[in-house]
Amino acid sequence: MSALELRDLVKRYPSAGGDVQALRGVCLKVEPGEFVAIYGPSGSGKSTLLMMAAGLLAPDSGAVLFDGREIAGLSAREAARYRRRDVGFVFQAFHLVPGASATENAAMKLLGDGFTLGEACRAARPWLERVGLGARLEHPCDRLSMGERQRVAIARALVGEPRVLLTDEPTGNLDSERGAATLTLLRDLCKEREIPVLLVTHDPQASAFVDRVCTLRDGTLAEGLAIELSAPGASFVSPPAATASAPAASASAPAASASAPAPAPAPTASPPAASASPPPASASAPLSG
Repeated sequence: MSALELRDLVKRYPSAGGDVQALRGVCLKVEPGEFVAIYGPSGSGKSTLLMMAAGLLAPDSGAVLFDGREIAGLSAREAARYRRRDVGFVFQAFHLVPGASATENAAMKLLGDGFTLGEACRAARPWLERVGLGARLEHPCDRLSMGERQRVAIARALVGEPRVLLTDEPTGNLDSERGAATLTLLRDLCKEREIPVLLVTHDPQASAFVDRVCTLRDGTLAEGLAIELSAPGASFVSPPAATASAPAASASAPAASASAPAPAPAPTASPPAASASPPPASASAPLSG
């Protein structure tokens, strides 16, 4: 079992007005079997952090370590092998092939490890069924809804039993019920396989499923959820409904109050690998289709 460790990560992006410092010495260790969520406003560096953990982006300084190896120090071939065999990555933008079927998209990473298309598709189907897409296996991805595409991307990340799972807004296009089922699935896999799972999210319900919550803001990571980010109106926290605590109108209330504008409704929250083993039977129930 291997931990994922981020040590003093620094990343800057050049801009016309001067460098933008996306990460400022970020440190984080995710132990085997630990499910960690990172919250933060848009543009705070969350996706940059995940890309570095996956070996898709090199830090300006600092190190990413997994299984005793510094990822930035791997050769191009070794880094590709790490991403293909060790990492399951759920991309926020999905990165699906539009004309390919849901099954072909979910099977894609296994093709790089010598699987035939038939073998890879047979390995992918149980995971698609697990995320509620059993009736959409042969549908081209450009004919799927955004939520269905998101679930194809999740299935693709899980095919091949990754040793570390990195997920960028995996519930962002799902309704609350399917989002909860997805979070349950990720939690169960984390515990059953004892792998580190790192979740970047705005989903307010995610904190109930994870072992630990961190906040990334202005390139700096802190334990817990920042109070100012959890205030009503923050993009990943549902504010209380405006009418929830309002007293019932009295029968004798003045007529003028009856014509007062109703309070506005509260805003809702927005939110591969080598082995081809099927999903364990003991994990959570499938997502509803």
